[in-house]
Amino acid sequence: MIKFVLMVNRQGQTRLSRYYHPVETGRRAALEADVVRGCLSRKKDECSFVEYKDFKLVYRQYAALFIVVGITDTE
Repeated sequence: MIKFVLMVNRQGQTRLSRYYHPVETGRRAALEADVVRGCLSRKKDECSFVEYKDFKLVYRQYAALFIVVGITDTE
Protein backbone atom coordinates (compact mmCIF):
# COMPACT_ATOMS: atom_id res chain seq x y z
CA MET A 1 0.00 0.00 0.00
CA ILE A 2 1.23 3.51 -0.75
CA LYS A 3 2.22 5.50 2.35
CA PHE A 4 3.31 8.77 0.71
CA VAL A 5 4.24 10.49 -2.55
CA LEU A 6 6.87 13.22 -2.80
CA MET A 7 7.94 15.42 -5.68
CA VAL A 8 11.34 16.98 -5.04
CA ASN A 9 13.69 19.09 -7.16
CA ARG A 10 17.45 18.49 -7.48
CA GLN A 11 18.21 20.94 -4.67
CA GLY A 12 16.14 18.84 -2.26
CA GLN A 13 13.20 21.22 -1.97
CA THR A 14 9.86 19.48 -1.64
CA ARG A 15 7.46 20.66 -4.34
CA LEU A 16 4.57 18.35 -3.52
CA SER A 17 3.89 15.93 -0.69
CA ARG A 18 0.91 13.70 -0.14
CA TYR A 19 0.59 11.35 2.84
CA TYR A 20 -1.95 8.52 2.87
CA HIS A 21 -1.37 7.69 6.54
CA PRO A 22 -1.31 10.26 9.34
CA VAL A 23 2.22 11.51 10.10
CA GLU A 24 3.07 14.26 12.59
CA THR A 25 4.22 17.53 11.04
CA GLY A 26 7.56 17.47 12.85
CA ARG A 27 8.25 13.92 11.71
CA ARG A 28 7.31 14.79 8.11
CA ALA A 29 10.16 17.27 7.75
CA ALA A 30 12.71 14.80 9.10
CA LEU A 31 11.30 11.97 6.97
CA GLU A 32 11.34 14.05 3.78
CA ALA A 33 14.89 15.27 4.39
CA ASP A 34 16.18 11.75 5.02
CA VAL A 35 14.34 10.23 2.06
CA VAL A 36 15.45 12.99 -0.33
CA ARG A 37 19.06 12.76 0.82
CA GLY A 38 19.03 9.01 0.20
CA CYS A 39 17.51 9.23 -3.28
CA LEU A 40 19.48 12.23 -4.56
CA SER A 41 22.81 10.69 -3.55
CA ARG A 42 22.29 7.59 -5.72
CA LYS A 43 23.84 7.28 -9.17
CA LYS A 44 21.78 6.97 -12.34
CA ASP A 45 22.96 3.40 -12.98
CA GLU A 46 21.77 2.19 -9.55
CA CYS A 47 18.42 0.55 -8.92
CA SER A 48 15.38 2.79 -8.27
CA PHE A 49 14.22 0.72 -5.30
CA VAL A 50 15.60 1.57 -1.86
CA GLU A 51 14.96 -0.11 1.48
CA TYR A 52 14.23 2.54 4.12
CA LYS A 53 13.23 1.72 7.71
CA ASP A 54 9.85 -0.06 7.62
CA PHE A 55 9.02 0.60 3.95
CA LYS A 56 10.47 0.69 0.46
CA LEU A 57 11.12 3.76 -1.66
CA VAL A 58 10.56 3.73 -5.39
CA TYR A 59 11.77 6.80 -7.21
CA ARG A 60 12.10 8.14 -10.73
CA GLN A 61 13.75 11.26 -12.11
CA TYR A 62 11.96 13.33 -14.73
CA ALA A 63 14.05 16.31 -15.88
CA ALA A 64 14.79 18.25 -12.68
CA LEU A 65 12.13 16.51 -10.53
CA PHE A 66 12.35 13.34 -8.49
CA ILE A 67 9.11 11.50 -7.79
CA VAL A 68 9.43 9.33 -4.70
CA VAL A 69 6.78 6.86 -3.55
CA GLY A 70 6.94 5.17 -0.16
CA ILE A 71 5.28 1.74 -0.09
CA THR A 72 4.96 -1.02 2.48
CA ASP A 73 7.43 -3.90 2.49
CA THR A 74 4.76 -6.34 1.33
CA GLU A 75 4.25 -4.61 -2.03
